[in-house]
Amino acid sequence: MPPKKAAAASAASSKPSRAGTKRKAEEPVAPTVAKKAKATTRAVKTPTTAATKETAPAKKATTKKAAAPKQTKSAASRKPAAATKTQSTAAAIKKSASPAEKKQPASRRRKAETEVTSTQPTKKVKPLEKGPVINEPPTAALNVYVFGEGSSGELGLGTAKNGIDVKRPRLNANLAADKAGVVKIVAGGMHCLALTQDNKILSWGVNDQGALGRDTTWEGGLRDMDAEEDSDSESGDDNGINPKECTPEAVDFSQTELAEGMRFADIAAGDSCSFAVTDDGRVYGWGTFRKGDGIFGFTSPGNVVTRPVLLPDLKKITSIATGSNHALALDSTGAVWAWGAGEQMQLGRRIIARTQAEGLIPRQFGLPKGPKNGISQIASGSDHSFAISKNGAVYSWGSNNFGETGVADGAGEDNAAVTNPTIVASLNGKVITTIAAGTHHTIAATEAGECLVWGRVDSAQSGIEMDDIAKLPDDAIIRDPNKGEPRIIILPQPVAEIEGDVSAVAAAGDQCIAVTKEGKAWSWGFSSNYQTGQGTDEDVEVATLMDNTAIRGKKITGAECGGQFGMLTERVLLANGV
Repeated sequence: MPPKKAAAASAASSKPSRAGTKRKAEEPVAPTVAKKAKATTRAVKTPTTAATKETAPAKKATTKKAAAPKQTKSAASRKPAAATKTQSTAAAIKKSASPAEKKQPASRRRKAETEVTSTQPTKKVKPLEKGPVINEPPTAALNVYVFGEGSSGELGLGTAKNGIDVKRPRLNANLAADKAGVVKIVAGGMHCLALTQDNKILSWGVNDQGALGRDTTWEGGLRDMDAEEDSDSESGDDNGINPKECTPEAVDFSQTELAEGMRFADIAAGDSCSFAVTDDGRVYGWGTFRKGDGIFGFTSPGNVVTRPVLLPDLKKITSIATGSNHALALDSTGAVWAWGAGEQMQLGRRIIARTQAEGLIPRQFGLPKGPKNGISQIASGSDHSFAISKNGAVYSWGSNNFGETGVADGAGEDNAAVTNPTIVASLNGKVITTIAAGTHHTIAATEAGECLVWGRVDSAQSGIEMDDIAKLPDDAIIRDPNKGEPRIIILPQPVAEIEGDVSAVAAAGDQCIAVTKEGKAWSWGFSSNYQTGQGTDEDVEVATLMDNTAIRGKKITGAECGGQFGMLTERVLLANGV
């Protein structure tokens, strides 16, 4: 059988644009003179919307939202910046022969940030009546280790200069188990959330469109980002970042309807949006969804919600997952709801221009439900998603330019998308326990402890040596039509370099982390901002053990990937026995 060729217009494009989160359209970024300059991945802050009634100053150019990589190579040879949790839109793809969009470089010097002002009235809120408990909140305390890009406060290390580029895992003292009592963390494109034992949700990072759910107004000065750099030490002067963004603080629920005795059980973060699920199955959200042309809206077209609001259409929800600009919620009946931007068919249903606003309303779509065949787990990449049914079938839908859904049809072609949930036939016979996804690639763990990858591979996304990928059968890969080199894995392949059984996986942009049952973390992928935690800003092609003094001898239990940063967690037994 002759080898498959990627369509010249899509799969023949240059290596993906890297801005780090789960994604925006890709196109090489113009070279930057200074090595340390970075560009974020979010779109420029949009002026007045129906909800904000006030214009906030433009901040970072953002799109998972992340700073563009340092330039260590010449313009002719260097890799483009990373793609984000916010990825390519259909409109952007039509404008270019490749699934790419120009990213605006951000200056290393930025003004103090002013958040979008909330228009929610100050009033006494009548408590809701609490429903039956259907979700048990996590209780085990965690230490959190961070690494990668921190120029916008993504690492939560506060204002020290050495919190900008962290090359290897470092314990975040602000989130230490005996101090913060963190029980769960999640990473968005350029912001993070943490759930604590005392029922708080902490947030930190970029707050351009209300993603932090609290006031971060700061009358600070300009920041000279060229003055700081590359330290793993614990010392360092003030870095000039807004201290209210770079330091974990509690989300503001003071004006939000909450049931008395309610506890939070789950959290999720997208590019500019955040969500929380309660123990009785209610969902709260804040921030906004974005499209290729700017703000799409959150609860109504064009609005930005800067404090948590109840999403009344969602009830008895057990878990939530987010892509760059869409969200999924799983309810107690095994049904899945989707809402947000749907330009890449992320919502599992076709969205047309005149009905785009309907995407903001959570709706069920073509997945099985019920006690026997319903869904038991959901996951999302930038613009593609997965659902695992109770009988073990894996469904996928959304963007498929690089075979990231695991569905071979259309992979490597222009504007490829899987419109409706489709069974990933290549996973039949494998018991998938967990899935994570980045911009154009996906990683999964099986019940047997095997780590599988598929999707785009030409930027070290797979963790498999390219020479080994090139030896795979022609029906397993799609090659670059110009170079003849492998570009896409369309049949899931094991990551053989990992030692031990994999129990947890994480991905975003073009990087991955796999955690074994023995408590070891392995990482690989694009590393221009040290997001692999391997101490290098060169690509890490093959899965490599993460090892430094901070985590050596620790039993790592989980991982999260953001736009251009990552986090590891370690369970800690506190003096109170929790």
